[in-house]
Order: sequence, then structure tokens, then C-alpha cells
Amino acid sequence: MKEYKVMSQKDKWLSSKFDPEKLEEGINAYAEEGWEVVSIATATIPGLTGAREEMIVVFERDK
Repeated sequence: MKEYKVMSQKDKWLSSKFDPEKLEEGINAYAEEGWEVVSIATATIPGLTGAREEMIVVFERDK
């Protein structure tokens, strides 16, 4: 059986402006826990002042 984790810009690793080094640090931290990246996508989030793009990283590991 597999389990999944989603990392978005609301995640502790990406809580401020986008920083590739912070993203790498977060992915590596989850990898140390056995998580593997299976997908990266951009979601469009509607808002009152217009839509914004948010990166989503999906991880999986054996449960």
C-alpha cells in the first residue's frame, strides 16, 4: 500500500516567496523520510484580486 503527501506553497518549506534552494531543501528533507516525488504541477487558485499560480509537489512512499 502507498501513502501520499502534498507540498504546496503553504508548506513550511515554501511559506514565503518562491526560493529554489528552499524547495530543494524541502524535497531533500522529505526524501530522508522515505518520500519520493511522483508529480509536480501548477494550480491556478482564484482570489478576490485575481488568480494566482501555486506549485504543488506530490510525494509517495510505501506505507
